[in-house]
Order: sequence, then C-alpha cells, then structure tokens
Amino acid sequence: MSCPHLSAAFNRLKPPRPSQRVHREECTLCFDDQDSPSGIDVCLDCFNGGCSSNHDRAHSRLHFSKTGHPLVVNVRRVLKKVEKLDDDLPSPPKKLAIAAEKEEDKYDFVTTPKCLACDEAGQGKVLPRTEKLEEVISGVMKALSSAQQSEVKAWEEEIVPCSHTIELKQVGEARKLEPSGLASCNKCDLTSNLWLCLTCGNLGCGRAQFGGVGGNSHGLSHFEETGHPCSVKQGTITAEGTADVYCYACNDARIDPSLSKHLSHFGINVMDLSKTEKSMTELQLEQNLKFDFNMTGEDGKQLEPVFGPGFTGLRNLGNSCYLASVLQAIFSLPTFQTRYLDAYKPHTLACTKDPADCFECQMCKIADGLLSGRYAVPRTEGGRAMPQSSLDEESSETKKEGPIFQAGIRPSMFKSLVGKGHDEFSTMRQQDADEFFKHLVSHIQRESKSLTSSRNATTSGCPTEDPTGIFSFALEHRLQCDECKKVRYTVENQDAGISLPVPLREKIVEASDEEGKAAAEGPSAPGPKVEYEPVSLTECLDIFTSPEQLDYRCPSCQRDVKATKQTHFKTFPQVLAVQVRRFQLVNWVPQKVEVPIVVPLGEFELDRYVGRGKQQDEVELPADKDDSINQREGGGGTPSFDEGVMSQLTSMGFPEVRCQRALLETGNGKDAEVAMNWLFAHMEDEDIDDPIDFDKYLPKSGGAGEGGRGQQGLGGDNGGVDTSMLEEMGFSRGKALKALRLNGQNSEMAIAWLFDNPDDEGDDENGGGEEVVQETVVGQSEGQEAGGAKAFGGSDLLPARYEIRSFISHKGPSVHSGHYVCHVRKSVDVEDAKKGEQGWTFFNDEKVVKAPFSSSSEVDGQTGEPQRDVGVKGLSMYAYEYFFERV
Repeated sequence: MSCPHLSAAFNRLKPPRPSQRVHREECTLCFDDQDSPSGIDVCLDCFNGGCSSNHDRAHSRLHFSKTGHPLVVNVRRVLKKVEKLDDDLPSPPKKLAIAAEKEEDKYDFVTTPKCLACDEAGQGKVLPRTEKLEEVISGVMKALSSAQQSEVKAWEEEIVPCSHTIELKQVGEARKLEPSGLASCNKCDLTSNLWLCLTCGNLGCGRAQFGGVGGNSHGLSHFEETGHPCSVKQGTITAEGTADVYCYACNDARIDPSLSKHLSHFGINVMDLSKTEKSMTELQLEQNLKFDFNMTGEDGKQLEPVFGPGFTGLRNLGNSCYLASVLQAIFSLPTFQTRYLDAYKPHTLACTKDPADCFECQMCKIADGLLSGRYAVPRTEGGRAMPQSSLDEESSETKKEGPIFQAGIRPSMFKSLVGKGHDEFSTMRQQDADEFFKHLVSHIQRESKSLTSSRNATTSGCPTEDPTGIFSFALEHRLQCDECKKVRYTVENQDAGISLPVPLREKIVEASDEEGKAAAEGPSAPGPKVEYEPVSLTECLDIFTSPEQLDYRCPSCQRDVKATKQTHFKTFPQVLAVQVRRFQLVNWVPQKVEVPIVVPLGEFELDRYVGRGKQQDEVELPADKDDSINQREGGGGTPSFDEGVMSQLTSMGFPEVRCQRALLETGNGKDAEVAMNWLFAHMEDEDIDDPIDFDKYLPKSGGAGEGGRGQQGLGGDNGGVDTSMLEEMGFSRGKALKALRLNGQNSEMAIAWLFDNPDDEGDDENGGGEEVVQETVVGQSEGQEAGGAKAFGGSDLLPARYEIRSFISHKGPSVHSGHYVCHVRKSVDVEDAKKGEQGWTFFNDEKVVKAPFSSSSEVDGQTGEPQRDVGVKGLSMYAYEYFFERV
C-alpha cells in the first residue's frame, strides 16, 4: 500500500539548496549521531536531524509532532573494512597543513526513507525508493552538512610579503659570492642554519632551532648592527624560486616576490639550486606534532582514562580547545548542572524554535552530553563510542597500544550558535579562553532575560533562572583627593570575575643545549633562558587592592591635583573567576610569560580585601559635571579617564595617547579588555599617535557622541542608539531598542532575536527597558535598588572562604595560539568519595583521565635536567584561569 503522506508531499519535496543546513551527522537535540546503530533521521522537509531509537528522547518523532513533517531519510554511517599491509607505513607530512579526509574513502552510507506517520508506535514505515525520493536523498547526501558549513576543514600557515621584502634595496654593485664565502657563518664556524642577508650578502647563523640545529644568532646581530631586514635561509632555496625568507624588522617569516632577482645580484642562479635543509614550516610542524600536555604519570605509564556521568570529553573541532575547557569548568559547577539538566526535557518538548538556532536547546544539549554519561564510554575503531562490553572482543594487539580514550562529543552546533555574529568566535582561529568565558556569560544573561519575559509562552513550566548569578559580585572604588582629602565611593558590578596583575621578577638562567632550541626564527625564538620568581595569589590580590596615585581634576578644588584610588570587594560571589595577566608586550604582540603563581589548593579567606564603605569622618566629593567626560572649565579640554583602566593599559607598554584614544573609541568605560582589543585591532592606524581632538568625542545634546562608536556614545541615552536599519526593515523603534539592548548593540544578533520574538512589544520609545547600572553610590544596603536600577550581586557575609574548583591551563607562547586544557576537582574513585577525599580529573579535549596530584621525575631521562611537576600541584602554578567556589 502506497504512503498517502508521500503522495501529499510530492510537489513540495525538493533537494536542499546550497544555503540550507542539512543536519545529517548528528541529532540537533542530543549527541547521538550517524555512527550510532540506529543512525539519524533527516527530515525531508526542513532537513532537521533527530535520533530515532531512544525511547526516552526519540527526537526525530518529537520533531514530527511539532512540525507535522512525517517523511525522513535515516542516515547511518558504516566503517569500511580495509586490509592494512605491514609495510603500509604513513609518510610524514611535508607542509603545515591538515587536509580534510574524504568520508567516502573510509565509510559506507546506508540510507533508508521512512514515514513516521504511517508507523506511529515504531521507528517509521520504510518507503519504496521512487525517483523523486532518490533525487531528494541524493541532494541530502551531497550537501555540505551543518558541521561542514560551520567549520574550516583545512588550514595552512599563511606567509605573505611585507614592505621590507617588496621595497628591498640592495647595496653596492652586483657581484658573485664565492662558494668559500658561503660555507660557514662569517662570525663563527657553524656550517648549517645559515642566513644570507639579501641587502649586502653577509652570511650569519640563525638562532638555535628545534631538532638539534645549532645557532648563535649572528644573523640577528647583523640586522641589529646594520638595519638590513631580510635574509634567506641557505639550503631551502628551490629551482622554483621559493625559500625561507625571514624579516627581522617584522620578526616573522615572509615571502620575497623578487627572490630570484635579489639572489642574482650575488651571482646565485636559483635554477642551479636544490633544497637541502628543513624549512621553518617543516621544523614548526615537527614541533607541533610533539606539542601536547603530559599524559603520563610519575611511573611513566599513561594516565588512566575515566568514563561515566560527568566525565565526557569534547572533541577538538580544530582550535576549539578554549571552548571545551570553559565548558568543562562551568559544567563542573552544581548551579549549571541543575539549571540545564532540569530544563533539558521540558524545554525540548515545549520549544518551537529550530533547535540548531535555539541557545537554550544547545546549552541543554551540552549539559546532557557532558553529564549523562551516555557518551563517556571507550571508543572502538572508527571513532565510535561503544558500550564497555564491546571491549571484551578487543584484541591483545590493541591493548598493547595504550589506553583507549572515549570518542568525545562534538560541540560544533553550539560553537556555531554562540559565535554567531562575533568577529572572532565565529571563526576557526584559536581564541583567548577568558575572553570566551566572558562572552559566554554575557550570552547566557541575554538569553535568560528573553526566556523570563512574560510574553515568552514557550518557557512555561521550564527553569529559566540565570545561572551566571553565581559569578556576580561588586567592587568598591574609593577615590580621595590628596589636596582637600574629600572622598568618593562607587560600586561597580562584575559579572565574570576579575583580572589580576602579575609582577614580573626575572632571574636569568643558562639554558641547556636542548632547552635553548625552539621551533625556528620567530617571536618565540629563544635568547638567554629567562625564568621568573614565584608569585603568590595573595601578592596579586594585594597589588589589585593597593592604593595607586593618579592625576585628577578635582570638582571640589576646581583644579588638577593628585588623587589616590583604591579598589576592594563590596560583595563576594559564589564562584570567583580569576584570570591572571601573565603576559607582556613584545613588538606590540602579547606574549605569555611563565611566572609561577602559588595558588592555595585548600581553603583560604578573602576577608582582608573587603571594603569598609564611607566613614563618618569622611567628606564626600561633589559630583562631576559628567561621569564619562569631566569637562574643564570653559568647555573643551581633556576628558577624565578611569584611572584604574588607564593604569592597566599603560602598564602593558601602550603610550598614554593610544590608551586614551582606545577608551574614547570604546565609550570611555571601565573595561580595559575592550580597550585593549581595540588597540590590537588598530595598531597600524596612521593617526594612532596623533594628538586627540577631544571635542570630537563630546556627547551631543541628542545623546550619542561622535567617533564612530555606533552605540550609546559617552554619557548618551537610548535616544542615541541608531535603530534606522532595523526600522527600515519594518520593526518599531521600541522593538529595535530592546533587540539591540539585549544583544549588546550587535545588529545581526538583534535581527535574529526580533525574528525569534515576533510578539514581543519591545521597550518604550524613550528606551525605558531594564538596565543594569554599573556604578552605584555606596550607602545603600545590599539588595536595595537605586532609581529602579538593579542592585549589585554577591554577598557581603563574612567570612569569605574559598576553595579551588577548577583551573584552565594553556601551553604556547600566546593566549591566541597553543592549547588549552582543564583540571576539575571531582572524585573519580568511589573509595575516595566514601573517604571524603576529592580527586582531580584532567580534561584534554576528548581525553579524560584521572589527574595525579603531583607527577614529576627528579630529572629528565634524556636531558638530565630537572623536570617540572606536571600534576595538579605543578600545573596549577601556571594556569591561566582559576575558578574558586565559596565554601
């Protein structure tokens, strides 16, 4: 009997358009995928993907009940059996690239069209494969999957020309360099790792390189003496005119478009040359292949993998370890676990949005994936997660290869959604984990406001509270004029932790032969080895809360004076997130420095850092004429800047004029990180060091100031928000104001919000929506609201005792490169839990292992040098972000 639903849908069934997302790899509401025994049902109307055989979820049938789309194609991926010959050894890669492996080379796909409406109790009635169905199914299988559309499947190091190679001027008459002069460095006896100056023909050795290549940096010293910027590495020149060219002025690898011409100046014909040495790219790749956190214990054995609820790993999508580490850290917190696990089933049942575009659906999906334990099982050949019982059939040869880790879940759908509209997080580049944590907190807060809206009917009966409240607290700023001694107290809300300064106290250490070797010439190439004296977390907090002197325009004295500013805690959060600023600027590029920070692994108190508030004998300063721009008498003049933010920026080496410009361009607020990001993005601006026209940044009477900020300006109100683009699309000004307010003034995200909330009436025309005031006059009791403003978060109850819950570590020269991992304090062994002892778990992408508290050998087996502790105790001293939970 033919299917009536197929006949009814005949005219509307069409293959997916190139722009349409096809969710054939994974269910949009859980992490069951095409490798599971039951595969994934892909809707033939909207191409949503849903699991089919899980009776507790059955998301394919749930999608049918919501949309009325009965026709699906079940997609199941099966690993091909390939006989592997003993002499089939993989050849090492020859370039810094990772190319996509074709699925059809490794897998077969089984597709089965079904109608869910014709089999209401089962998994769907199998349909005959008509010509129309074959056309649609073929389109589904040929289309890029949603994961493929959102990921970069191949990457390669990009080397480009620079002004120094393009405009290179060679000195003297053309001459032929004798072979004897190209045999060794002009200043030492090295005969390899030689760099020929393209300006004058000097031959100097490079810096020591990874893999045993020596170097005394005589090429670099030649540049410092002469200013000749570009050199080519001898032995890497090919007949095609390619070679390793390094620009010492840019401190980076470059391309010389006229290399053949420049070499001919010295009588060198590239057609006669062949490559004899490893290029910098190959040396860099060789280092990257060995780049990993230590996964062995003190006895040299591989760390023990762990499985089960709460121990699920996240597969690396390609530079997504920053996201994985942050998710592991926050979902180790009970508040996040309860919030999203409790909401998982009721929300997925009630939600009417496309699951792939619903942030709440994706957060619940992540919670279920990480905490349920369904996916924290050992993987088998092909990367599929299989039950523990499958290990019984495992061969003895497989067991000898080492521990079997889990496959991990792929957070590709979540990453695509949370990064949408963001200049950095929407890319596949490595990102700063702390920046992502703050971005995620902000995103959750916006979504929580939308969910708790009384007009949002889909959230009825579902948990909607904002879990990020556990990170909220308030800082108390005390400002005192050194002349009149009057004071001002303000309170600033903090939603995502604090950033602590780290003092750098160098101690020079002679590097061993092995330790002095680096990947290649570059920003991370070594000179003398520099180590730093240990710093305690207490010392960092002392610096953060210590008095600092600054220039100030006192409204009481009516003149320029010196003032003293000091910051303390007004309230304390339930979970304190601490990022340590363990970096310095090298050629205006932030480079990480390995300063050990002694962090208490047991309980500690923060009571000494609590603010005391305004005292009875203190006289308050009168209000400034403008909180954002403190005008001098007569109008014009220099605006006032937040002294703490200015101090942070200038301490990083930025000139004062650049710091001021960055603050003005970003709204002259109190966020040093936003200003710093603006600085890095505008380092090459021609006017970056020009005198500032402060009049340009004064707020207009209409609200927003100029300067291209495109938001509320300096001291402006909602009347200054540009809503013209949204109004031209047919949305009212009130709706546009609310959409922009909830989405951080991001137009693209605001448009998505407007389409998702068509019934929302928006703010009133004057912008009267809920606002969180960041600055409040001290003197109110906790929980009190000033003028309708939201009160500050956290608690002022003492003692404020904390214990470390998790920490995120980073390996690499910069926070925007390298690799992130996460350690979480949680019991792995049942016996330890019974004893009340809390162990540690190490999350390294999909590899999840029981972490040793201390793991190091007295000396390295190969170099004989002391080895750093790679257990919790040692790695916690070099972590990038800490999460302390109040006890």
